[in-house]
Amino acid sequence: MRILIVEDEPTLSRQLRRSLESAGYAVDAADNGRDALHLGHEEIYDAIVLDLGLPQLDGLSVLKRWRAGGRGMPVLILTARAEWHERVAGIDAGADDYLIKPFHIEELLARLRALIRRAAGQAANELVCGPLRLDPRSARAHLDGQPLTLTSHEFRVLAFLMHRRGQVVSRSELSEHIYSHDSERDSNTIEVFVGRLRKKLPPDMIETLRGLGYRLRDPA
Repeated sequence: MRILIVEDEPTLSRQLRRSLESAGYAVDAADNGRDALHLGHEEIYDAIVLDLGLPQLDGLSVLKRWRAGGRGMPVLILTARAEWHERVAGIDAGADDYLIKPFHIEELLARLRALIRRAAGQAANELVCGPLRLDPRSARAHLDGQPLTLTSHEFRVLAFLMHRRGQVVSRSELSEHIYSHDSERDSNTIEVFVGRLRKKLPPDMIETLRGLGYRLRDPA
């Protein structure tokens, strides 16, 4: 899953990036409103963490322009502005959640997981597909109760397929969701990651639809 952090305070931005990457996310970052506006329009994100007090263009204006342009990704506003009317303005502008600074990183991660679950139509904390269980909180997966050993990219591919289980996901869509903006993307490597996952999962659990992509399904 891929996250955009929009925060102009360098230390906080680095801390957020490290924490999100440790949790298994691909992460991009912007430190001003104009760059954030461009990335939010041009790139694909599963969620965005957006500060309001940004240089060049304030966060509320960025959010309004994303929504006006039809961008529907979940947005978590992160700000030091605690007044209730500012929270109302953020929600009315299209924010999905609001977190006041200072905050605990565990709460931010929990809120992001909830936003991503809701966007995918999931209610439970844990993702389940037949004998396969994936816990986004711990970035771990289990098959028949036994832990799966996964690389970071294998986990990202599996997590995205789990969020979209039963749906067809193209290679380009997977590539957009598991790599950060500054990574060199090669959709051919998606085949490598899927091939490795197939060796660790029951036969035919990841189905290939020629010319379309992949679908994760319950082997039962």
